[in-house]
Amino acid sequence: MSIKLYGHPLSGNCHKVRLLLSALGLPYEEVLVDLLVGAHKQPEFLALNPLGQVPVLVDGDTVISDSQAILVYLARTYDGEKYLPSDPVKMARVVRWLSIAASECHHGPHLARLHFLLKLGNDLALAQGIAHNLLGALNRHLTGRTFLEEERPTIADFAVFPYVGLAHQGQISLAEYPNVAAWVERIKASPSYVTMPGL
Repeated sequence: MSIKLYGHPLSGNCHKVRLLLSALGLPYEEVLVDLLVGAHKQPEFLALNPLGQVPVLVDGDTVISDSQAILVYLARTYDGEKYLPSDPVKMARVVRWLSIAASECHHGPHLARLHFLLKLGNDLALAQGIAHNLLGALNRHLTGRTFLEEERPTIADFAVFPYVGLAHQGQISLAEYPNVAAWVERIKASPSYVTMPGL
């Protein structure tokens, strides 16, 4: 059964999935969806994800869209406990970070990055303010911790990492958040780590 990942090299949401696929040692084919020419709005892609967003994972007959959903699917299908614990409390703590990735990470460092990357006319000050609030909370949370929840990376780390690691592209420095900066470097030092432009 072959896995296909429909995505774009500059997408942090796609990179979350690449990080977990690599950590799981799963071979896959990456299919470029050229967002800059509107490939994500074409009928053939909309048949996979009616919202016209990357990433989309196709695993045999299974089609999953949304990066957070894909992380849950892969972790539960191919791993068992390591990347998504089944204990209710531990699972809830991991899933909370998936929500943060979809909310604060998106509205903060991600939109600040897009302001410069795609010259969007969005509210940069608002995005940077959300980013700094997130990074302050993350820095406090990581005091005395190696990773976000367990003493090893989980899908919580993979979900939050890309847009935090790319914060500098939104002119947001991690210098005042040493615990966050150290966590970013620990993720990068993982044996299975794969990179992307900007990281």
